[in-house]
Amino acid sequence: MAVLVRYRSGTTLTYHLTAYSPWEGYRVMFNGSRGRLELEVTESGYTQSPAEAPSHPPAESAVLHGVGDSGPNSGARLLLRPLWQQPSEIALPPHHGDHGGGDVRMLEELFGTPGADPLGRRATHHDGAVSLLTGLAANESFRTGLPVRAADLLDLG
Repeated sequence: MAVLVRYRSGTTLTYHLTAYSPWEGYRVMFNGSRGRLELEVTESGYTQSPAEAPSHPPAESAVLHGVGDSGPNSGARLLLRPLWQQPSEIALPPHHGDHGGGDVRMLEELFGTPGADPLGRRATHHDGAVSLLTGLAANESFRTGLPVRAADLLDLG
């Protein structure tokens, strides 16, 4: 699946999803006027195929989120590529849990004791509804084969 999003500000987002791959993770790149920032997170670098373990169903060989170790091929790398300069790797603190530790923080927010929010980043129900718009617009575009304006899908008034 591939989605191209153009925001009112002129910023663009490209999103690509492969839902059948035994590799699980993500790559995020930000290109700007002063360079590029690249994050690569591998959550599950390898899943044993049924042919390699014929006595086990595929589900038994897959990595289950939040259970056990994702293996030696998992981890994260952050690379800064300033324009006209050598790239440099930025050290990341170790994370626990999947999605860069986001699952642990999200579950704590939902079911535990929410921590302080000094940067005002805590999402509201409105933020959650708005976050669905890109996916809804993408699904409608897949259905019709036409571009879709997210603002036409939901009255954000």
